[in-house]
Amino acid sequence: MAITKGAQKAHRSSLKKRVFNTRRKNAMNDVVKKIRKAALGGEAKEAQSMLPAAYKAIDKAAKGGLIKPNTAARKKSRLVAAIKRAK
Repeated sequence: MAITKGAQKAHRSSLKKRVFNTRRKNAMNDVVKKIRKAALGGEAKEAQSMLPAAYKAIDKAAKGGLIKPNTAARKKSRLVAAIKRAK
């Protein structure tokens, strides 16, 4: 348990940030899963149309420090590769 006032404040802010980070991570994972499901189902056009939303979610996660920049690049690359395989 936090003892000093500074530690208490840091704990409060970390709890708020945790909510923000989980929302952002869930949004990213949901979009990625939808694209992968569409690509596996043979719906390449649908997956292609969802790609900008996935890029946005991944880039926001990387910008906020939720994932590293190389991880973001790898995720985007693998999504495009999955869509190309579906075509």
